[in-house]
Amino acid sequence: MFWFMEGMCFLPTFLVIWSSSTFIISYIIALYRQDVDVVLPYISDTGATPPESCVFGFMSTITAFAAFATMYAEYKFVERVHERTGAVPPTLNKVSFGFGIFSCIGMCLVATFQETTVMEVHDIGALLFFICGVVYAVIQSVIGYRAFPYGSSKFMCHLRTFFSTVAILAAIPTIACGFLVGTSKLHWDSNDKDYTRHIVSVACEWITTFSFVFFFLTYIQEFQQFTLKLTVNLKEYSGL
Repeated sequence: MFWFMEGMCFLPTFLVIWSSSTFIISYIIALYRQDVDVVLPYISDTGATPPESCVFGFMSTITAFAAFATMYAEYKFVERVHERTGAVPPTLNKVSFGFGIFSCIGMCLVATFQETTVMEVHDIGALLFFICGVVYAVIQSVIGYRAFPYGSSKFMCHLRTFFSTVAILAAIPTIACGFLVGTSKLHWDSNDKDYTRHIVSVACEWITTFSFVFFFLTYIQEFQQFTLKLTVNLKEYSGL
């Protein structure tokens, strides 16, 4: 059996590969068509113009559902750990999963409403994605330590904490500088007003996003240790 077929390992593996491909492929297409600048466009900029907007929307939506499936599997795993050890408070697990769901909804909004068409909804989705995603990562880092030795190793817990910390530090300038810049355009010149803030915001956005990607990479070891089964219970049917 291949390592990615052990337990539920295929979920975070698929999520990491697919999400990375989403951002890279849309960037390459947008760059080839000269719809964005070579140096640091917003991730959303790479999916603002057809045909890359279609690719970005399609792949980002699948990423959101893959993230939800991965978060749900982690939620059920932590729930079982609590049943066995009582180490992780159920409320903490539920709150974490709730923030994860809102983060996935934010990603769907970003994928569906391009910044060049419905900017207000797009920005709301981006805020949901980044803020809720960061909170989810932080709480999951805490849960990782509480659940130890079940799940991830101490090294993976430290690594998870590192990526969540990077996400926090990068998300703040992403949102703050983006808010200060205000305007949204696909091509920038170094002489433009607020160019420096724009570059800081964009760079931190890429860092935050791939911090999330690498964060889910730390789930692989944990997901090799359990499986999920779907049980179907039929209700009694009293026919005529």
